[in-house]
Amino acid sequence: MNTVGVILAGGRATRMGGADKAALMLGGQSLLARCVDRLAPQVDRIVLNANGDPERFSAYDLPVLPDTIQGFVGPLAGVLAGMDWAAENGADAVVSVAADTPFFPLDLVEQLRTAGPLALAATPDPDRGKNRHPTFGLWPVSLRDDLRAALQEGLRKVVLWTDKHGAGQAMFPADGFDPFFNINTPEDLARAQGFL
Repeated sequence: MNTVGVILAGGRATRMGGADKAALMLGGQSLLARCVDRLAPQVDRIVLNANGDPERFSAYDLPVLPDTIQGFVGPLAGVLAGMDWAAENGADAVVSVAADTPFFPLDLVEQLRTAGPLALAATPDPDRGKNRHPTFGLWPVSLRDDLRAALQEGLRKVVLWTDKHGAGQAMFPADGFDPFFNINTPEDLARAQGFL
């Protein structure tokens, strides 16, 4: 399977005061650089989904893909942009990761592949049984037209679409630490520094 990694950085970061979260520094390295380092060994190619001026990411030498569905409609728009790029470049699937989640598993892609052609990452949750992480998924390119139609019809919740298509789940351990911890606020960034 030829797999493209899509780093999702297309959000507005309102809880971070509108700052570009991908550029935030953690332990002397940007969050985006940390994501690239973790994802690169797991995929054939990496692209970045980001809106606004792509030149701000020129140092990373990555294709920068804006949302093709306008209006900041959520992470599925970034997944779709990645699927479209992957289809144009001969890839079968994309794996999405969030740019503000610097500790995601180093075996993410391997585990997602074992869960099915369409799959989301999950961790155990003592109250709900499991916690799905909808920005971390494996997406077959063959479903891109269906996803585009769903977004154009107003769909915004990832799991509504993935459940409709029978998505599998890759369960990751979270003993004392959630590998999908994401940075939404300055307090989260301080916590992440402690995790290092």
